[in-house]
Amino acid sequence: MKNFKSVFVLTAVLFALVSLTGMASAQEFSVGMTVQDLSNQIWAATATELEELVEADGGEFTAVDCKSNAAQQVSQIENFIASGVDVMIVHPAEKNAVEEPLKRAMEQGIKVYSWDEKLENSDMNWVIDNYELGRMIGRHAAEWINEKLGGETQVGVLTYPQIQILKQRGDGIVDAINEYAPDAEIVAKSSAINPVEGIAKTETFLQQYPDMKVIAAIGGGGAVGANEAVKAAGKLTDDFGIFAADATDQELEAMVNNEANRMSVLITGDAEKMASVIYGYIQKLLNDEEVPQNVYRELIPVTQENVDQYYNGQE
Repeated sequence: MKNFKSVFVLTAVLFALVSLTGMASAQEFSVGMTVQDLSNQIWAATATELEELVEADGGEFTAVDCKSNAAQQVSQIENFIASGVDVMIVHPAEKNAVEEPLKRAMEQGIKVYSWDEKLENSDMNWVIDNYELGRMIGRHAAEWINEKLGGETQVGVLTYPQIQILKQRGDGIVDAINEYAPDAEIVAKSSAINPVEGIAKTETFLQQYPDMKVIAAIGGGGAVGANEAVKAAGKLTDDFGIFAADATDQELEAMVNNEANRMSVLITGDAEKMASVIYGYIQKLLNDEEVPQNVYRELIPVTQENVDQYYNGQE
C-alpha cells in the first residue's frame, strides 16, 4: 500500500511539473522592434524599458536600429518574419517602403504594432498629430519671442524632412512661428535627429547668424545638441530659447539648470510610461483582444514652471 501511495504521489508530482512546463512554454513569445534611430535618447530608453517588461514575462525581445534607412528597415522586417516573431513593433523610416513586407508578416500571423505612423498593414497605429505637435512647439517659441525679445529675432529650425511625419512637425513649427510672431525671421533650417547632428547644425547656425536667439527643433535629440552648442559658443543668455518635443532627461535637466532648453513637449510620458503603454497593447494583441486601429498620444508641454512634475533628477 505504501509503495502504491509513493508511486501515486510521484506520478502526481511529475504530472504537475509537466503541466507547469507546458504553461511556461505557452507563455513564451517573441517581440521584434525596428527603430528609426537608437541614438535618439527617448527611443533607445523606451526600447530598454520594453525589453525588461517582455523578458519579465518570459518573452524574448530584440530591438534593431535602421539608422533612418528604409532599405535597411525592410531587411530587418524580413529577418523578423524569417525568425517567426509573434509581434513586430515598427517605427517606420519610410511609410510606403514597409507596407508590403508588413503585409506578408500579417499574412503569416505576426501582429504588427506601428509606432508613429498610420499604416494600412498593421494591427494598431500608435500615432501623433505631428502637424499640431509642431504648432505647439512653434507657439511656445513665438510666446518666448514676444515676451523676451520684443517680438523680433532670428530663428533657426532643426527639422527632419527625410521622414514625412517629421516634415509635418517641422511645417507646423514654421507655420506657428510665422503666425504668432510675424516679426521674427526664420533665417535657417537644417536636419537634425540626434545630439551629434544638433551640435553640428547649431554651430553652423550661430556662425552664420550670431544674433540668433531662438531654435525650434522637431525632437529632443537635436534640441540636446543645440543646447550644448549654444553653451560652447558662449551664447547662453536669459533670453536664448530652444523649443522642441520628447522632453528627454537631458532636456529637462537643462531646464532645471536654467540652460537654453525652455520647453519640450512630453509625448505620452517618459520612457517607462511609454514602454508600459506599448506593452499593454502588445499583450492585447497577443491575446487576440480588440484594439483601436489608431490611438493618438497625449501631448504635454513641459517648461520650467512644471518641470518638477516630470523630472526627478539623475539616479
